[in-house]
Amino acid sequence: MSFIRELENNGEFWEEEFERKNDQEFMKKNAQNLSKFDSFRMLRDLLVNLKQVILGTKLCLLFPAIPLAVLAQYYHFARPWSFAFSLLGLAPLAERISFLTEQIAHFTGPTVGGLLNATCGNATELIIAIFALYQRKIHVVKYSLLGSILSNLLLVLGSSLFCGGLANIKKEQRFDRKQADINSLLLLLGLLCHMLPLMYRLSLEPAINNNNVTTSLLGLSRVGSICMLIAYAAYLFFQLRTHRQLFESSEEDVEEDKVSQDDEAVIGFWSSFAWLIVMTITIALLSEYVVGTIEAASDSWGISVSFISLILLPIVGNAAEHAGSIIFALKNKLDISLGVALGSASQISMFVVPLCVIMGWIIGVDMDLDFSLLETGSLAFSIILIAFTLQDGTSHYMKGVVLCLAYCAIAACFFFHKLPININNNSSGSLTA
Repeated sequence: MSFIRELENNGEFWEEEFERKNDQEFMKKNAQNLSKFDSFRMLRDLLVNLKQVILGTKLCLLFPAIPLAVLAQYYHFARPWSFAFSLLGLAPLAERISFLTEQIAHFTGPTVGGLLNATCGNATELIIAIFALYQRKIHVVKYSLLGSILSNLLLVLGSSLFCGGLANIKKEQRFDRKQADINSLLLLLGLLCHMLPLMYRLSLEPAINNNNVTTSLLGLSRVGSICMLIAYAAYLFFQLRTHRQLFESSEEDVEEDKVSQDDEAVIGFWSSFAWLIVMTITIALLSEYVVGTIEAASDSWGISVSFISLILLPIVGNAAEHAGSIIFALKNKLDISLGVALGSASQISMFVVPLCVIMGWIIGVDMDLDFSLLETGSLAFSIILIAFTLQDGTSHYMKGVVLCLAYCAIAACFFFHKLPININNNSSGSLTA
């Protein structure tokens, strides 16, 4: 019996060896075919990613502006051409950043996805501000960030209310005031932190030495910036952890969007992450071109730096948010439109602006919160106008008309303000002609 069992074991052993050798021979014979198959699969995945990331937006027609901007910079074309191509190239990149963060959120969950959206939502404005700060162009930093706030509050929200009101003219559009009230509180806190350095300078500058005013303004601005960053961190915790229900869509919106919410990510996590890095690097490159050529474009076009920084740059940077907010308003989903416009404005006011002040403190650039009288006044009246517009929780197209006209009035003011304007930074970093 033991002899028979040994034969059986040997038989099984040799059968396994024979199968293993056959598998090895098969693998050797088909290794080349398998490598070709893997290459084909990688190529297919790459083409799918390119289709989703590059061609998956209507702004894909502007992607050729990116290599044109690089060529214009490399071959030393006229600097206004480099500025124009760079500005156009930033529009699709900003929209794709938002798309990629949404794809990553499918894998990380809503909390991390929300934090990622909060961080990358205004990546274009932040990167432009950082490059301008390193080049000590404080006026570009202040004007571009202020313009982004005004653009979201007046242009993006105003056009959304206008289009939504016309599309739903026979029904009353309503929204949840709680979310709007929270964002309004943040904007008012940011306005207070902006007004204090301005009022301090105007009240004390004639009486004391200018150097003392500068030192005090910087200290006051840095303390105010720290308060704003703490408030924004508390807002994120409030939004993403303790009171998430206040920022979620209504039940009807959830039911209507159930299919879209259940959809899986169209590209993988690592592909999204890699594309996010590529897009961010490209934005950084174009932002450097924009900051370096903005004065040349101003002189060539006869348009002030203030108008370009405050109007043109934010319109390009907020193009994706603008389109998305209008689409939601047309579908009578004002809560989402308000979340897009007010959320972005609050983020820039309470996070990006104070972050630039702290970064300037670290690198030795005297960046403060004194945006001068005209700029701070425009911001103050815009926030007050928004507060009155949203106070009753209803909307119609007339409110959108008022907000859009207010934006046009502010744009006209900065268009005629010193044409072309020649801005120099005084010792306090405030904006002067």
